[in-house]
Amino acid sequence: MTDIRVLVADDQELVRTGLRTILDAQPGITVVAEAADGGAAVAEARRVRPDVCLVDIRMPVLDGIGVTRALAGPGVDDPIPVVAITTFDLDELVYDALRAGARGFLLKDAGAALLAEAVRAAARGDALIAPNVTVRLLEAFAAPARTAPSPAEPLTERERDVLAAVARGRSNAEIGTELHLSLSTVKTHLASLMSKLGARNRVELVIWAYESGTVGR
Repeated sequence: MTDIRVLVADDQELVRTGLRTILDAQPGITVVAEAADGGAAVAEARRVRPDVCLVDIRMPVLDGIGVTRALAGPGVDDPIPVVAITTFDLDELVYDALRAGARGFLLKDAGAALLAEAVRAAARGDALIAPNVTVRLLEAFAAPARTAPSPAEPLTERERDVLAAVARGRSNAEIGTELHLSLSTVKTHLASLMSKLGARNRVELVIWAYESGTVGR
């Protein structure tokens, strides 16, 4: 199996070196490029075409939100998965990065296992949000001024149950156990939710859940 190729973008050399060291030590993951600012990150990502970009939120030239929007935002024909990283969990820029198309976010002190899992999740088309900050961040910044679009079709009661579980950071297997559903049924409900809500991934499902009030703020 081919290794997951990763680009690391952070304006601090020490942080980039640390992330590279951690990721290169993980089986099946290889860091193939680095960038010290957002403009270089976009250019390098388009040149190298990594499988995943690990992008710091706060960078010179172009911040992580701009990088995310350029590489994975709405309207990008061939998006590259982006995972946003930040030092501060209560940082509205992280929320905005998710809205711009990021597949998830982590704190820089997340640890090797969670960092590797976030990269693997993004590479397979899934998303991972640091479980210890998911609810706090989205509750803090899913402000009433942000209005969720109406679903294309009404959600069923079971779909709402699945959506609430996703918003709590549950995996497909955990959702199945909690709701007494098979894994294939969970996947069917998730596909239906994404279709009805126009969501591209789990992150957008979580954001819609908070913006719509489906789960409490």
